[in-house]
Parts: sequence; C-alpha cells; structure tokens
Amino acid sequence: MSKHIPRKRFGQNFLQDQGVIADIVSCIGPRPDDAMVEIGPGLAALTAPLLERLDTLHAVEIDRDIVAHLSKRYPAERLAIHNADALNFDFAALAQEIAPERKIRLVGNLPYNISTPLLFHLAGFPDRIEDCHFMLQNEVVLRMVAEPGCADYGRLSVMLQYHFHMEKLLDVPPEAFFPPPKVDSAIVRMIPRAFELAAADLAGLETLVAQSFAQRRKTLRNNLKGIAGDEDFAALGIDSGIRPENLSVLDYVRLANRLAERLPAR
Repeated sequence: MSKHIPRKRFGQNFLQDQGVIADIVSCIGPRPDDAMVEIGPGLAALTAPLLERLDTLHAVEIDRDIVAHLSKRYPAERLAIHNADALNFDFAALAQEIAPERKIRLVGNLPYNISTPLLFHLAGFPDRIEDCHFMLQNEVVLRMVAEPGCADYGRLSVMLQYHFHMEKLLDVPPEAFFPPPKVDSAIVRMIPRAFELAAADLAGLETLVAQSFAQRRKTLRNNLKGIAGDEDFAALGIDSGIRPENLSVLDYVRLANRLAERLPAR
C-alpha cells in the first residue's frame, strides 16, 4: 500500500523511521498474551513489530482503505480490526470482550487533530486499562505531564493526572514521518492510578476545572465567582487570589468535594 495518500481529515502522518519504531516497541515491552489494542494502525509501522511479539492484536481504524489493506495482509485471528472512530468507540466493552479477567494495553500514533478529546474519552474507563503508550504532539505531552506553576499546566494536566501517572519517554522529530508534520512529537506512558483523594462527583470536578481555566490570566476568585465563595477557599486554606495554574490537582479535588457537599442527595 505504498501509494496510499495520507488523508488530512483523518490527521494521517505515517511513522517510517525504523530506529524510532524499535525504540517505541522497546518502551511498550509487549508480551505474547497481552490484550493489546492499537489505535490508528495506519500502514502497520507499529502493527508489524508488535505482531512479531503478540499472539493477537486488536486495532481501531477509521480509514476503510487501510482496514481493507490490513485485512488482506493479516489473518483475523492475528489482527482483529474494528473499523470505527476511536472518539466514539466503546473501549470498555472491547476490554470486557477480549480480557474479562484482565486489563487492556493501549498503544498508538494518535491523530493530532483529535488527541485531546480522545484522551478525555479514554479517561472515562481507567479501571479497564493496564497502561497506554501514545505518540502525540510534543506540546500536548508537555501539557499532560506539567506540574502546577508552569505555563503548560492546565485543564488537560489536572484531569489526566487525576486518572493517570504519566511520563514523557521519547522525542520524535518530524522527519520520522511521512508526510512530516509541522510539529515535534513525543511518546508518553500513561498508567491508571487511584488518586490519593477520590472525587465525590467526577462531573463536578470536570466542571470546576474547566471553569477555573476558562480565563487563565484571571484569579480563581474571579473565574469561580458564583461557584465558590471566599468561605470555601478559607475553609480549605486556598488563596483565592492565585491563578488557576498554581493550584495542585489535590486542591482541585478538595475544592470540588467541598462544593459537592452542597448538592442535594440524588
């Protein structure tokens, strides 16, 4: 399928540097009986070396031409392809189907144009995931792993760090792809975790964090006016005059839990 034309609407940039591919597979460390799912296998740059180590690989691919090509190249018992949009795909149901007593491992070169909403989608079922190894735009990875107090720290940082331990592993230059993207890329490892303080209302935490970062240059007091009052900040020992990037994940959870106490019982 060497003549496949990358489709811009699918955010297709195909990895082709064999050294980078080998490094990624080494980071993943696939085991023969892993319940592994690849998001966006594309032209099989990662698929092929993964299948050398796995008994079976599942793949989620939206491009029907690629699905047809991969279906001819690999038997279904080795590569089980799900022709679907990863943004709407039920990964929890797939996990239940292929690994009811275990967890799935997710890998992939994620389309950069949908990476943020896809990461939030995956955060919806961390209890079914063993780990994730993803290629992403480098600036997105930096936001994911950012610590409080730096410019990259934001809504993505807080919500993903609530669900996952994350570590940037490798830098990947544009020339490792065809066509070369206009940005640098990186590999990130994500391992689900139980946060030190559980959110009483996850949807409430998500809403609080989104509102807090609605205007980054404003203080928490201003961004959360009508949601959290001075008495809430004082009770938790939080300075309401700081900007949202200076509040830790733990303090966002503490504040969300205090606000959740006011909600009527459901």
